[in-house]
Amino acid sequence: MEPISADIQSGYDKVAKTYAQEFINEQAKKPMDHEMLQRFSDEVCGKGIVCDLGCGPGQVGAWLNEHCGVKDVIGIDLSERFIEEARKLHPKIGYIQGDMLDLDLPDNSWAGVVAFYCLIHIPHDQIVAALAEIKRVIKPGGVLLLTFHIGTDIVHIDKFFEQDVSMDFVMFQPDEMEGYLKQAGYENIETTVRAPYAPEIEHQSHRAYIFARKPQ
Repeated sequence: MEPISADIQSGYDKVAKTYAQEFINEQAKKPMDHEMLQRFSDEVCGKGIVCDLGCGPGQVGAWLNEHCGVKDVIGIDLSERFIEEARKLHPKIGYIQGDMLDLDLPDNSWAGVVAFYCLIHIPHDQIVAALAEIKRVIKPGGVLLLTFHIGTDIVHIDKFFEQDVSMDFVMFQPDEMEGYLKQAGYENIETTVRAPYAPEIEHQSHRAYIFARKPQ
């Protein structure tokens, strides 16, 4: 499988500090996120390490740790600069650089994975392989919680926080993602959809949350 584009890594490296400042308190403004993360936590607490995949500056994993009682959290991101920002902001959590398409980890490593908007840079023809790689490192019976923007577009941007970048943002339909998860071997797939919060809180797209389980 091809690695995630170097353009994605370099783009996030360029904007990491500004992005972290912009979104440091993002989770506090999103009650549906709180509900879903608490449900995820109830599933995984005490069962092993939990991964915040595509963690960026670490706000989702930090919420799990500080508000949901998940003590064993690690964050993984492609961007070295994001990892640096996350370590500064959340020193109690461990962070490592890694590519979600080729995780340098043994099988059955994690009790669960949260993947908040981290699949938005994966082309449609690589999604099943990406989901299968995530499933590989989840323990049998473990849980994946993923989120994404609902749509059919692939949006290309050349500017991000006033920096020159070249990044594609991929949207999905819920039934489409459910099909990809089934192809990758997940079960007990459950989807929740919500409307966007106010424009000052987030981009105005509908959002999907999907819980899926690795078979025992």
